[in-house]
Amino acid sequence: MAETPAGTEGDPISANLYEVDSSDPRSELVDRSGLAPEDVGQIGMLMRALSELRTAEEQLSAASQKYMRLSTQDMRAIHYLIVAGNREALVTPGMLAAHLKISAASTTKLLNRLERGGHITREVHPTDRRAFAIKVTPETEVSAMQTVGRQQAKRFYAAARLTRDEREVVIRFLEDMTGELSLAGSGWAEEAPGEAPGSGRPAER
Repeated sequence: MAETPAGTEGDPISANLYEVDSSDPRSELVDRSGLAPEDVGQIGMLMRALSELRTAEEQLSAASQKYMRLSTQDMRAIHYLIVAGNREALVTPGMLAAHLKISAASTTKLLNRLERGGHITREVHPTDRRAFAIKVTPETEVSAMQTVGRQQAKRFYAAARLTRDEREVVIRFLEDMTGELSLAGSGWAEEAPGEAPGSGRPAER
């Protein structure tokens, strides 16, 4: 039987949020006719564990942004620059824009903001005088590595405690779930905001 999550004893909705029978009682979303009740319950526990992991990651992200006084986008840029420095690779604004999937104008604003905060430096590229090479400052790298980076790296220990075969199962599961969640071919995700799915008309309010 699934355990009740801590802090939800008085809230029957939260306690059953990830039980498939509660969220899809008529099997309209998931066909589970070939599964034993014990398997359905265990899958619910797995979904809850994924949700708790996501919550922990969101809390860590919020704490790191508050500590570093940077946005999510800024933190992604800093991480990219730290990895590039470790690999002795030069980063141009174009490379950073491609990684973050943002426009050249947005990249310029981001770099200006990080430079004003003392987080990065921009130098003329050694082989392309028309471009800049971007580097994270030593102070920001040390601060990020010794706090946020050290906390995030603890995930390595959880993976290290698994056997090789167990890791293969987890990798296959995560890759499979990523594929199932892909929005490719999902027409509703391409609807304009406020439109009723599949109708092209504004949703009723």
